[in-house]
Amino acid sequence: MMKKSENKPVLAVETSGELCSAAVYFDDSRYTEINLMLKHVHSEKLIEVVDEVLKSAGVGLNEVQAVAVSSGPGSFTGLRIGMSAVKGLAIGAELPVIPVPTFEALAFQASGYLPEGSKFIIANKVNLEELYYAKFISTKEGYQFVEPLQVIKKGDLEERLSDNSVAYGNAVKNGSKMPVVSPSASLIAKWAYLFGKDLLSYNFDFLEPAYLKNFIIR
Repeated sequence: MMKKSENKPVLAVETSGELCSAAVYFDDSRYTEINLMLKHVHSEKLIEVVDEVLKSAGVGLNEVQAVAVSSGPGSFTGLRIGMSAVKGLAIGAELPVIPVPTFEALAFQASGYLPEGSKFIIANKVNLEELYYAKFISTKEGYQFVEPLQVIKKGDLEERLSDNSVAYGNAVKNGSKMPVVSPSASLIAKWAYLFGKDLLSYNFDFLEPAYLKNFIIR
């Protein structure tokens, strides 16, 4: 867990899916969040959303202790925009960045709704033929991986659901209705606050999204 650095909040950004989200997070009882659920607005609106959430929270960029960003996998374009924006903010304010693994934030959210020992999978679309996939088990501390994050063929998902695991994600036709397809910025911030201490980085040259797939320009 990160230290409460003079009660300084974490600024977080989420752009791995359609949601364009930013949050200023002190703790579960005190945070400010702005969400835009519109397609293709990340490049135009993200900095505006960040400025607005800081203003709404009454916090300056120099008053946060770190900037967290959803690092993927997810939308190639969204991830690039989010990471680039966060690097720019962090460099200007001399702040560390916490890259938050998107599927682990999703798993943390899902595990909070499941009994301890429950197995669950998260499967999100990569394209028409492939999925991002991982299997977890809920634990007292949150979650553990059962199968690692990987890219699988769409047709292979049914077999991996044969053990009656609870299924989440936009690739699951009859899965849970719980909204864990794209985590909000407040969830990214909470994960960073609880688990991100060892991921703090000022080495921005090596901070890149976790695409899992090669980004091919056609």
